[in-house]
Amino acid sequence: MTTIAHIAKDERNIPTLYVQDKPFFCRAGEIHNSSASDLQYMQEHVWEKIQGLNLNSLIVPVYWELLEPQEDQFDFTLVDGLLEQARDNNIKLILLWFGLWKNSESMYTPHWMKTQPARYWRVHDVNGKPMNIISPFCGEAVEKDAHAFSVLMEHLREVDAEDSTVIAVQVENEIGVLGSARDYSDEANRQFASAVPAHIALELGVSGTWREAFGEDAEEQFMAYAYATAVEQITRAGQKQYTLPCYANAWLKQYPWTPGSYPMGGPVPDVHPMWKICAPSLFTLAPDIYVAYCADVIDEYAHDGNPLFIPEIRKDAVASSYALYAFLAKNAICFSPFGIEELGLDPDAIAQPPMDVMIALNIDPSAFDTHGSAQKLAATNHLLEQLEPLYLQYRGTKHMQTVIRHGEYDFGAYLQFEAYDIQIAYSPRQSAHALGCVNVIEMSPDTFLLTGCEAKITFVTKPWQSTTAELLSLQEGEVVNGQWCKRRTLNGDEKMDISLGETPHSYLVHVYQY
Repeated sequence: MTTIAHIAKDERNIPTLYVQDKPFFCRAGEIHNSSASDLQYMQEHVWEKIQGLNLNSLIVPVYWELLEPQEDQFDFTLVDGLLEQARDNNIKLILLWFGLWKNSESMYTPHWMKTQPARYWRVHDVNGKPMNIISPFCGEAVEKDAHAFSVLMEHLREVDAEDSTVIAVQVENEIGVLGSARDYSDEANRQFASAVPAHIALELGVSGTWREAFGEDAEEQFMAYAYATAVEQITRAGQKQYTLPCYANAWLKQYPWTPGSYPMGGPVPDVHPMWKICAPSLFTLAPDIYVAYCADVIDEYAHDGNPLFIPEIRKDAVASSYALYAFLAKNAICFSPFGIEELGLDPDAIAQPPMDVMIALNIDPSAFDTHGSAQKLAATNHLLEQLEPLYLQYRGTKHMQTVIRHGEYDFGAYLQFEAYDIQIAYSPRQSAHALGCVNVIEMSPDTFLLTGCEAKITFVTKPWQSTTAELLSLQEGEVVNGQWCKRRTLNGDEKMDISLGETPHSYLVHVYQY
């Protein structure tokens, strides 16, 4: 019997998701928030729309309000239907647990919870006004969430352990206090004025009350402690029933940076140490990325002890480049553009979010422009699938390097290998085009597999050598299940430079010097 999906380190110490005992890289898409609330809608508007994108997994919500419509009465109709549809489409699922918190607010709590505010009390702002956020200090609410999550996980174990259709679970969604620096409810005030818990003080080397220990950062650290502790209680309850990998995601900390302009206490990098202490059952903390500087965020979240998992990212054409970079440069476990079903629609027919909403949320409007997205993402996912044997062979070694254009003034990169160096010049940024991104695998000192898009590549000899690098052979082709399949051999004028165009593709290059 195979083990259930789990995270383990491979022979090079790289955290990897294993599904049915094999490495699994989630070339995924996240559906819109309400799509999974109706199985017929899923059949008509999701499954058929993602055909051809070369996905192997889908991120879908499970709604607490629909799972437990009456207290302690559970309805698994939607969950079981999603499992069946996913199996029919040969797609793995990552579930989003829309429990107590979604985008800060308590949107998906059951009706019987929403209508009992005295029992399930809310976060209060600095003026004492209750917000649409059930407080993480409300122990009874957290217990109810933990119970519902445990029932869900128990059900998944009973109906899916053999198939491993569900391979991971996100616990809550973009949690934190939005619109206030912290929770100012009576219980929160009492705890804020108390000494920092002993295990936190010991691990972080602080002492005193939260203000004394963390100064200006006290509110955010305090809420990170509260939310991470609640998420740990919920996650642990679920994993007692079924030990699927679980993670939490973050609404990014960004302009205007002021407390409450993003959800306070969510797992942004500033509070990762607090989250790691308080929520050890999570295998990672994940970013949702809609900003223009995606590569910087990817770099920031892909650190030791935090495997890169991207459950939401922009779905414009640049997503294909970021997929290459995330997997090939940062050993990503998952890459998932949001609203993936829209890539099956005519881009001109898709309603764009209101500009005032995008401004309020600091979202780059081009993130939702899907012109050119489907073709490029499909090609990238196919390329990544075929490249996987080579990726597993070379990742974590000096023989594979990947670069991407990081910003407006990032014009290229310079890579150093054993016998040759490589100059990379990124193409200018264009609407509906990918970004310059290049992966280089040094298969021998003079043989290189080049993969990427929107870049020009030049081989040079080492600076101390008085020789010139020249292409001995330039082959156009593709990798098929880890093996190079040659098509044209380019020469003459067509060998004057190596240019990677707007759709990711590959060349095999043999180099010599004279």
